[in-house]
Amino acid sequence: MMTLELLKEKLSTDKGRTLLAKLYGQAPEIIEKQINRYVQAVVRYRQFFPHESQKGFYMFSTPGRTEIGGNHTDHNAGRVLAAGVSLDAIAVATPAPDDVIRVYSEGYPEPFVVELDSLAPRKEEEGTTSALIRGIASRMRELGYRIGGFNAYITSDVLGGSGLSSSACIEVLLGSIINHLYNDGKIDEILLAKIGQYAENVYFNKPCGLMDQIACAVGGFVTIDFKDFDNPVVRKIDFDFAAQNYSLLVINTGGSHADLTDDYASVPREMKAVASALGKKVCRELTMEEVIQNIPKLRARVGDRAILRAMHFLAEDQRVVQQVEALERGDFAGFLRLVNESGDSSWKWLQNCYTNKNPHEQGITLALSVTENFLKGSGKGACRVHGGGFAGTVLVFMPNELLDEYVGLMEGIFGKGSVTVLSIRPYGTLCINLEKWGSARGSNPLNLLRGYTDPSPWY
Repeated sequence: MMTLELLKEKLSTDKGRTLLAKLYGQAPEIIEKQINRYVQAVVRYRQFFPHESQKGFYMFSTPGRTEIGGNHTDHNAGRVLAAGVSLDAIAVATPAPDDVIRVYSEGYPEPFVVELDSLAPRKEEEGTTSALIRGIASRMRELGYRIGGFNAYITSDVLGGSGLSSSACIEVLLGSIINHLYNDGKIDEILLAKIGQYAENVYFNKPCGLMDQIACAVGGFVTIDFKDFDNPVVRKIDFDFAAQNYSLLVINTGGSHADLTDDYASVPREMKAVASALGKKVCRELTMEEVIQNIPKLRARVGDRAILRAMHFLAEDQRVVQQVEALERGDFAGFLRLVNESGDSSWKWLQNCYTNKNPHEQGITLALSVTENFLKGSGKGACRVHGGGFAGTVLVFMPNELLDEYVGLMEGIFGKGSVTVLSIRPYGTLCINLEKWGSARGSNPLNLLRGYTDPSPWY
């Protein structure tokens, strides 16, 4: 187990700093900030659990995620391209002698407490971290894994509502704690993701898909094929984003998601209506030619917007394949062109850049227009709506030589702090205490099956 003194020592070594650079970015000030963040997390943990202050601890990190390709394709058995990002949640944890999980989370005055002798869903817990803890523990026990009590402190810079999947990040983090404290890290990343999704669906009562949890668990660029919903095909893409001299940006354009449930639900509903009208269950079973040939019949049965959304799905699903191919052959310019095509399709065909309930508020469309104008003629960069759309965030790939000018422009429009500058994090969820990285054990971030080959320990 780690101690505070050992943590400080290891993070300050060359290999420790190299690790932090890969997780958070190369700038020395970023690395120093993260060293301090890790140390302060331990300090806070000891404040909440003073009786544990003389004991060693385990430390965990799980990234947020961004959707890069496959906008609204997963729910119709399509393909997606996602990535872990440099914003993460970290946890300090130790096993507890009783069967009680106690989690203090930054920003919450009281701990989340779950007793493991009663793991049935509780209506009053829906929408809370307690529901996620209970659901994860319950599912692990059902699957035959060991569970047990633990004490933990969590701090996260994956802000809620940022479009970077703060909930999936926390789910995978909580699963990782139980995985390493009680199962020697034997539960692989994909199963951790499925356990997190189960907790969110059944206990938290939110009908989410699986993309977010997989991206948080695996990290790096990852492509997921949902043709078989129960057994998605997951593949990590070996691509060095840091070498491209680009930054990944998320622009928060404001706007509330509170009244958008119908907008979100309409997308899979209308896509599946097109499939049903042609004797299929989901759009993945259709072809573009089949849809176009049947447009006269479809217009009468499902309406024009549903047809356009089905056409978006079919083009976007193939575009993910092309994006992956571009990354694998090192064609970053071609990849960026496909990102722009994805954004164009989301605007014209999918139509999820603003809600018809409030057409006067079009922050996403405005941000995309300003970004396209900024990049016009440069032959560089790319932008698209981020995630579910209708309100919220825009994703931008920006060359670093234009970064400061662009950030100033967008923050002048959408407010200071509206632009979050990110990098692609090559590792998914990890336990900082692991003695060696590169073995094939458990959810190791350098598992050779996940596309990395460096077997060296970081300390």
